[in-house]
Amino acid sequence: MIYLDHAATTKTAPEVVEAMLPYLTEHYGNPGALNSSGFRGKKALNEARRQIAAAINAKPQEIYFTAGGTESDNWALKAAAESCREQGRHIITTKIEHHAVLHTCRYLEENGYEITYLDVDGEGRLDPQVVRAAIRPDTVLISVMLANNEIGTIEPVEEIGAIARQKGICFHTDAVQALGQIPVDVETLKADLLSASAHKLNGPKGVGMLYIREGIPIVPFVHGGAQEQNRRAGTENVPGIVGFGAAVQRACGRLSDKIRKEQGLRDYLIREIETRIPDCRLNGPRDRRLPGNVNFSFPFIRGEAIVISLDMQGICASSGSACTAGSQDPSHVLLAIGLSEEEAFGSVRLTLSEENTKEELDRAVAALKQITARLREMSPAYENYKKEKKLQREGRKENWAERCDTGC
Repeated sequence: MIYLDHAATTKTAPEVVEAMLPYLTEHYGNPGALNSSGFRGKKALNEARRQIAAAINAKPQEIYFTAGGTESDNWALKAAAESCREQGRHIITTKIEHHAVLHTCRYLEENGYEITYLDVDGEGRLDPQVVRAAIRPDTVLISVMLANNEIGTIEPVEEIGAIARQKGICFHTDAVQALGQIPVDVETLKADLLSASAHKLNGPKGVGMLYIREGIPIVPFVHGGAQEQNRRAGTENVPGIVGFGAAVQRACGRLSDKIRKEQGLRDYLIREIETRIPDCRLNGPRDRRLPGNVNFSFPFIRGEAIVISLDMQGICASSGSACTAGSQDPSHVLLAIGLSEEEAFGSVRLTLSEENTKEELDRAVAALKQITARLREMSPAYENYKKEKKLQREGRKENWAERCDTGC
């Protein structure tokens, strides 16, 4: 199998599994219990908190563990909105956020908040000055993702965070796709709230975290116990949290080498697809892009058909975000950057890791070339498109010949 769907999830690294195992088998005590087994679990939680805090330049007491990135996004938006409701009920975000943010914003709209959804450019980039212009006296929260999960665009979050800090507005960034892939520093980003998830960086599924800058008034998200400094009740997932800490330490400890290798593979794959497959479009920027992200549109074909055909050849890819798999709607991200519905429906996302090889990518491109050619043969629209292109080329040649005959 060739796995090219790392934006959806990653395999749990062997050293991460090794770190987790003792807390599944031997040291299984409740970290809230007043006994030696519980103390061991509590110590492990504190160590994971320290590891993650060090990786993003935060304090350990600013790290709160959750069940994943989706919960962290929900908590950040709902709690920030509720905590600041007396100051105002206006929130700013973008049209290309993950649905964990967008659906939460819809919920807040239904409960009396006003949301401004900002446009991005054709590469998915948000202009910080557009954010500045959208701020109102009653704006209480700005939420802009650090890197897009579909097209890999890295947003100018540092500039946006500085604007929010200058205006005294709470700033949240969804860093689920960024942590472990690019440098993440909460002080540089001027983030007040930051969401992340373990399974995107070779950690276990079902565990995430929310960074809450000290002094930010955020109400509890889950009630019922004193866990997570009285802000998220429930017995902590000790093995998962230990794995999260180990995964972050593993990823961030060799980040430069990882980025360099993935960028090389990414750029090679983009060149090969553009060279060998006609009538395709790269979605997103060529630079300021996540190191392992490649997203192409193949007009006149459904992305799902390409993904299924690739899977039959042992190649795992996706046609967009894993959270929208099965949806009958085109990608909201691709529509927001100006693609037609046809182009959006024909998109395929190939996301790499440092463990992929050029040989694997060559096999994937060969399969993609064969699949797109076969599927397009069954498309009357593509046949008409080719005929039109041929007529246009012949027309240009004829016009040039006529001009030369008249002594051009």
